[in-house]
Order: sequence, then structure tokens, then C-alpha cells
Amino acid sequence: MSDARLIYLTVNGETREAMVEPRKLLADVLREDFGLTGTHVGCEHGVCGACTVLIDDQPARACLTYAVQMEGHEITTIEAVGGIGLSPLQQAMHEEHGLQCGFCTPGVVMTFEAFLRDTPDPTEEEVRDVLSGNLCRCTGYQNIVAAVMKAAAAMREDRS
Repeated sequence: MSDARLIYLTVNGETREAMVEPRKLLADVLREDFGLTGTHVGCEHGVCGACTVLIDDQPARACLTYAVQMEGHEITTIEAVGGIGLSPLQQAMHEEHGLQCGFCTPGVVMTFEAFLRDTPDPTEEEVRDVLSGNLCRCTGYQNIVAAVMKAAAAMREDRS
């Protein structure tokens, strides 16, 4: 006998439904049921940050969150960032070579989209502190920091 139940999730502004077991993780529903494969699964322990999505506009680890807990919450994935073009952060990541293999990039972008929204004029130290929650094996982090600082400046300029 299955414990699966039908749930309704709001993902990227769209209500979607999935039949899930209570133990199914949000990352798995996003990837397997909804085809939103930009949410990467790395460590499956919440350490690497590759699975970061926004839940009610706050960064959260999709590999640690049960899908059934997300009914009534707004989930935003990397697929919703930028719209038609690149977001200022995505553009800066490109220009500053803030990505190489790209595995960590969706989690980094989701983390900093929220951070820059709430902290429009960060210090490099603040950026490095926030970045400590995302593991990257390729870049050495310096280019990611440069990209975040560049994006922050561009976003401040756009606001004025």
C-alpha cells in the first residue's frame, strides 16, 4: 500500500501537481516530476549548496526539504531567473568568468539573487561569508566574488 498523495506546489509562479510519497524530497520533485533540472543535487546533505532554491524568496536547500511541506509556499528555481535575458548577476558571472563546469552555478545564483535583493551594497567580506555556503571545485571563488560585486554595482545603478 502506497502512502503517496497528490500535492500542489507553486513553482516559478505556476501551480503544479505531483503524486509523491511523504519522504520524497523537493529536489527530486523539481527534477523528476517537473523537469526543472537546473536544481542540482550534489552532496544530498545540504552542505554544497548546489540544490539551492528560493522558498518564499529565501534561499533553502531543496535536498533537505520534503516536497509535501511546500504546499502553500512559493518556490523559485534557477529556471525563473533572468526571464528572457540574463539577470545582472548571471551577466556578471559570465563576464567575470565566475563559472567553469557550471554544476554549482545555479545554487550560487539563487543564493546571491536573494542576497543582493536584501543587501544591495555588500562588502567583499559579506559576499565571501555568504559564498561559504556554496562549494565550487573549479573557480577558486575569486571570480564568483568579483561577479557578485559587479552585479551589485550594476543593480544599484539600475535602481537610481
